[in-house]
Amino acid sequence: MTQAVHVSDRVLSIEPSAIHEMTRLSREVEDVAFLSWAKPTSDTPEHIKAAAMAAIRDGLVGGYSETAGLAALREAIAEKLARDNRITAQASEVLVTVGAIEGLTAAVFAVVDPGDEVILPSPTYSTHIRQVRIASGTPVFVPLIEEEGYRLDLEGIRRAITPRTKAVMYCSPNNPTGTVLPEEDLRGLAEIAMEHDLTIITDEAYEYFIYDGAAHFSIASMAEVAPRVASCFTFTKTYAMTGWRLGYVHAQEALMRQIAKVHIPLAICAPAVSQHAGLAALTGSQQCVREFGAHYLAARDVMCERLDRLDSVFDYQRPNGGYLMFPRILVEDGADSATFCKRLLKEGHVSTTPGVAFGPTGEGHLRLSFCVPEDEVNKAFDRMEAYFGG
Repeated sequence: MTQAVHVSDRVLSIEPSAIHEMTRLSREVEDVAFLSWAKPTSDTPEHIKAAAMAAIRDGLVGGYSETAGLAALREAIAEKLARDNRITAQASEVLVTVGAIEGLTAAVFAVVDPGDEVILPSPTYSTHIRQVRIASGTPVFVPLIEEEGYRLDLEGIRRAITPRTKAVMYCSPNNPTGTVLPEEDLRGLAEIAMEHDLTIITDEAYEYFIYDGAAHFSIASMAEVAPRVASCFTFTKTYAMTGWRLGYVHAQEALMRQIAKVHIPLAICAPAVSQHAGLAALTGSQQCVREFGAHYLAARDVMCERLDRLDSVFDYQRPNGGYLMFPRILVEDGADSATFCKRLLKEGHVSTTPGVAFGPTGEGHLRLSFCVPEDEVNKAFDRMEAYFGG
């Protein structure tokens, strides 16, 4: 006799990942043009791999590192935060994590009790929604202003605040829209957080890939709001290191003490070999980052040109950061984005991600990734033009 297995309500409330579902379905279709996963197709730069191999050869990676991370790596991160993000940071305020994902999860668990509310500007990264729910919190979606390039709706955020609201969590550049939130808007968000005693959790994974004169602004660079900010970063996007699983969190001492408590049962420490690679990434040549950014910009422009030729099917906001964009589907069957994307995969052999995965205001859209070779972008759009009769 098969007995039922008990599953917690918080896990039952989590929908399966649409991103990974599309990846699974794509394996069932031959010769797919793949635009659905935000994973760089470039290899990790050679000097980073060489540092990892040297650390292995020298016997430096077989044991745990210090829980917070290698001291030299945390010092290098603190210097990077001061230089590139204008964040005043001590190495003791840096926690090295298993990708930004673990850092974000630890930050959410540090501030959210069951039933607490976390405001998420929507569309937002689908994992943020799951992180709030797995902490038994309630995500509260405030729509971004799509017609203004997906800007923050500050008044909408004010209206959404209740006595249960504990935090605001956002990503900039945004996944999935590619929006770089303006400094003016983030300063307004900081005022709201201070007025209502809220924590701010940031996801700044795409910080170095900025276009068209936009500028990345780290809200923790504001001294007055910094004590209530957990800023999360990653090596995985910047240096094409998705498989190395390496990120970090910065928070001032009082908040960091609590985040570090969560880090230990989640991970103990980040992989030692990845930390040695990360140190080489930060202290070595940054030419690879510039080259990645130039490639993404060129691929974005190709994708925009191809979308312009399908203007009866899609309407889009040109992204000014990251390597993702989020077109609105204009054809009638696009209202159900999951069905639309599955049909496009099966019949058109193009893999995309349904917008419904990124919050309720994501429905009716799809996410496209341009961190792929330009030939892959053109291959996908050649197929879409044939599929839609463009």
